[in-house]
Amino acid sequence: MSQLLWRVRRLQTMGPREVAWRASRAGRSLLPLSGRGETTDSELLGTPEPDWDAALARFRECVGRPTLLDRDRAVDIARAHPAAVGQVIAAAERVACGRFSYFGHPEVTLPEPIDWHYDPLSKVGWPVVPASRINHRTADGDPKWIWELNRLQHLPWLAEAWLFTGEERFSDAAFRQLDSWIEKNPPGLGIGWRGAFEAGVRSVSIAVALQGLRDSPGLTTTRFRAVVRLLAESARRCWDERSQFSSANNHLVGEMAGVAAVAILLPELARAASWEKDAIRVLSAEAARQILPDGAGAEQSVGYQIFTSELLLTVAALLTLRDGRPPPELIAAVDRSADFIAALVGDRDPAPRYGDDDEGFALRLGAEPVRTVRDHLGTVAAVTRNASARRVGGTTLSAAWMNYARTEPVSGSEAVPEPGPRSFFAPDGGLVVLRAGSRRLTMDVGPLGYLSLAAHGHADALAVTLSIDGEDVIGDPGTGSYYRHPDWRAAHRGTRAHATLCVDGLDQSVVGGPFLWTEHARVRVRSVDLERGVVDAEHSGYGRLSKPVVHRRWLIAPPDRNSVVVVDLIAGRGRHEVRTAWPLAPSLDVTAVGSGHVACRGGEPIFQLVHAASSALAPYEIRGDTQLGLGWWSRRLESREPSWLVGGYCTGDVPVVVATVLNPLDERLVWAEDLTVAVRDGCLVASWRDRAAENRITINCPFGTKGKNGDVVWKMHH
Repeated sequence: MSQLLWRVRRLQTMGPREVAWRASRAGRSLLPLSGRGETTDSELLGTPEPDWDAALARFRECVGRPTLLDRDRAVDIARAHPAAVGQVIAAAERVACGRFSYFGHPEVTLPEPIDWHYDPLSKVGWPVVPASRINHRTADGDPKWIWELNRLQHLPWLAEAWLFTGEERFSDAAFRQLDSWIEKNPPGLGIGWRGAFEAGVRSVSIAVALQGLRDSPGLTTTRFRAVVRLLAESARRCWDERSQFSSANNHLVGEMAGVAAVAILLPELARAASWEKDAIRVLSAEAARQILPDGAGAEQSVGYQIFTSELLLTVAALLTLRDGRPPPELIAAVDRSADFIAALVGDRDPAPRYGDDDEGFALRLGAEPVRTVRDHLGTVAAVTRNASARRVGGTTLSAAWMNYARTEPVSGSEAVPEPGPRSFFAPDGGLVVLRAGSRRLTMDVGPLGYLSLAAHGHADALAVTLSIDGEDVIGDPGTGSYYRHPDWRAAHRGTRAHATLCVDGLDQSVVGGPFLWTEHARVRVRSVDLERGVVDAEHSGYGRLSKPVVHRRWLIAPPDRNSVVVVDLIAGRGRHEVRTAWPLAPSLDVTAVGSGHVACRGGEPIFQLVHAASSALAPYEIRGDTQLGLGWWSRRLESREPSWLVGGYCTGDVPVVVATVLNPLDERLVWAEDLTVAVRDGCLVASWRDRAAENRITINCPFGTKGKNGDVVWKMHH
């Protein structure tokens, strides 16, 4: 995609105020760099005769600031969590030797002094020029990898290893790399300064690591001054260049978390008080916007919800350690997010995978390569004592450190949660969860994403997932790639890769760029009946066609029935191709059987899909198709493995109706057979038989005005 076309599409997502604001910022970026002089020490510390020796002494003694990484605590943690401590020491050993691994990429070894501008995987050196002039969207390299390196999130590992072992080689490595980074990355120059967000996330790690190294002989006054100047400049940029308007998603939270961390841990800075006040004000407001009232994340991404929640939690923990109680808005948002996620994963369900996930960490205190949902909940439980998070969360080194920042529980947060997982509907986030025994179904009835960009949402309206006995059966295909593989990016967030229905081979929403949607499918929820296990919703994404149609879906999963039925109706005008998709977990093998598919795990049949339509329908199956980009499952960013994508397709004049029976198989092997679907007397009728009964589902009057529109009746004749 040309840069000009991207800019035109990006402008379409902005209002007049944002256009004017961005034009002003673009103009300022063209000014000579000499327009702003270097801040003097007097300006930095707000005193005519700055005493850096005294400032360092106060920093070592933690005067007027909280303490997170601490030697006495390290002794207790090492005694209680020896395995996790061993893992973080091993991680520190690797990064001390210049060995780094990010996402699904292999580990690389960087020679010293580290070249912070070179990506050895792409073999691309990023230019050391004003960051505002680096176009990361059209460059040959992958900005995600080089950004991850430049976030310096490995520095807390080195600080922890120093505290756990007392070996100066860890503190020496931390200071050697930090010295090098400061020397090679002057403020505003290079890819590491491309965007205030990178400065914000980096600042959290540097500030916390520096405090952990405060009693190291390597922390000289000269070094302390250089790091403080770096952090102050980072905080200034985070505030002055903060994300606004359509870009104010998790980036704004990361920027403000950086400002807050610097201000809280370095109160001697002249602007510390005002920075802290302003950052907490913005974070409190964003906590309400980005963690919705029902606890779902506004970005329609579980990965970014966890990342945003942990940024809020990190700031809350620092304020708790200093003041005893953080702003209630931050804790309330973290708690309601934890309640939502804990209800979603239950006691043993697999982690949800919808939306983008770039494996972002707010602060890396443990050696785990990714933060799992249960890891996250364990850290939340350590700080807020949230009952749902305590029941479901895991034990990590992050939780062990954060346990020292325990807050006073907000009202109700320590109440005993409801026993066991349950069905629920989150109306703000737009997710329905239906449970019966070991079966968990979800249906996406939410918006595409957050704000006009919906940057991290996928075109998966009305998508269904299914897990049985704690294992994914039908799931989300994952993120795939951000920059390195544009074809993966397009396929993995497109409609055909998700467990929904595609019309005429088009995405439900219109792509404007890798992190931009110019037209959003809008979902309307008609009804949710948790007791009967019925969801009825539709979306308008195909209203843009020359012969527009509406996709309406019923998910029918009574808790007392083994089979699940999905009925799709395409109504409107014209003749269209209609295609269902069911992405299966990579552990499953598939065999085409009659008008459906049988999925096996380890040679044992566990699941059957049967397809039918009101027009002649042809089943299909795809696995590892490199041309279409379909039939892949991505567990981590920049990696994928083949997996089966199955479904059925037909072409017909609307209305077109497609029915799919999702039939879990146990040792009795009760097969569903002879599925038919038809439109009769203005009603949708799906019929099939199994060994136990003849089944008929009637959906009353979806086209007319008689009776209750869309009401579902399931009858069985034994």
